[in-house]
Amino acid sequence: MKIILTQEVENLGAAGDVVEVKDGYGRNYLIPRGFGIRWTRGAQAQADSIKAARSARAVRDEAHAAELKAKLEGSPVDVKVKAGQGGRLFGAVTPADIAAALGEAAGEAIDKRTIVLGNPIKSLGNHAVSVKLHDEVSAAVALNVIPG
Repeated sequence: MKIILTQEVENLGAAGDVVEVKDGYGRNYLIPRGFGIRWTRGAQAQADSIKAARSARAVRDEAHAAELKAKLEGSPVDVKVKAGQGGRLFGAVTPADIAAALGEAAGEAIDKRTIVLGNPIKSLGNHAVSVKLHDEVSAAVALNVIPG
C-alpha cells in the first residue's frame, strides 16, 4: 500500500514522503492516527505542498545547522515555569516552552517538533534535551528549569 506521510514517522520517513508499507500497518496504524493518507494521483499535489512547507520550516543547510548547534550548546538555556513549593512544577515543561526559550537564546525560531525529550520534565533544575537541527546534525542542549 502506498502512503503519503503527513508527519515524520521514525524509521519510515518525513512529512510529504511517499512510502510503500504493508496493508495492515497503513490501514490500522498510520491512517487512523493521522500519520499518513492513501496515495492517489490527486493526493500527490497535497504531498508536494507538504514537502514545500517542510522545506520552508527546515534549517537552511548543514553548515547553518552546525552554526546553530554551536550557539545552543555554548551555554545553558533558562526555561521559566510556574512551580510550587519543593520545586515541583504545575504540569510539565512542553516542547513548545523549550522551543520558545531556545529561540530567544539562538536568535531564530526553533521548531518544537525537532525537540526530543527522553522523559517529561516535571521538576526544577538542570535537564538535557536533544534538538534535531538537520538530518545529520543534532544538538545536546543543557536546560535550567527555573521558577518564573
